[in-house]
Amino acid sequence: MSKKKVLIVTQEMEPYTSLSQVSEMVRQLAPYVQENNMEIRVLMPRFGTINERRHRLHEVVRLSGMNIIVDDDDYPLIIKVASLPEARMQVYFLDNEDFFKRKQIFKNEKGEPFEDNADRTVFFCKGVLETVKKFGWAPDIIHCHGWMTSLIPLYLKTAYKNEPLFEPAKIVYSSYASDTFSAHFNENFATKASINNLSEEDLHNYQNGDQVQLESGAIHYADAIVRGSEELTEEATEALANTDKPVLAYDEENYRANLIEFYQSLLTEEVES
Repeated sequence: MSKKKVLIVTQEMEPYTSLSQVSEMVRQLAPYVQENNMEIRVLMPRFGTINERRHRLHEVVRLSGMNIIVDDDDYPLIIKVASLPEARMQVYFLDNEDFFKRKQIFKNEKGEPFEDNADRTVFFCKGVLETVKKFGWAPDIIHCHGWMTSLIPLYLKTAYKNEPLFEPAKIVYSSYASDTFSAHFNENFATKASINNLSEEDLHNYQNGDQVQLESGAIHYADAIVRGSEELTEEATEALANTDKPVLAYDEENYRANLIEFYQSLLTEEVES
């Protein structure tokens, strides 16, 4: 039997970034998935805080060269790769000078969220899916970690729903307690996030009046949800209370083993259906 393929998409991961709990949880999970006889690929942003020389990043020329459209503007996508120390696995980095060259991650020197965080989110989420298409690698599980990955479940269930490469994939979204920054996204978010003629209805679950709700939207479109933290945002807690989808409870001690079982249950469900 061929190995199941797991795509992990994350906004952070140690040792490259250590901004929040997301970084540590993904660092623990990724090698463990590989050790449990699954193929794995990890995609994350190449923030300017990442030291390319120290971590030995280098460009993957065959994957680079695409342009990603955000709000009617074209942005070149550069793909870089590094080997995760002591794990014998590769991590792919999505890079763009406009969005990721700066030496901060989500906030400027004054502690204020970047005004283009919405654009950066759209670029990253769309860039991930276009990169996986270029891989020609069909994942069985797509596991998204953190608010910056929150548009991927939407895109997979709408704009990319007829893409054969993604058809078998189960989409898992991990919600964490960290600030989602969505309160700082302006009224143009829906326009920016809308790709391939998505309708207002498609994006309805990402907004509550004038407020952007990234967690609610991701939970609505995902096939299953993981509580990545003991405490979640009020928005995520409310969304989980109103869903009938599979939800993996938070259990820090048994996090990795429980997730493997969770993956297996989703894959078994797919076979039975």
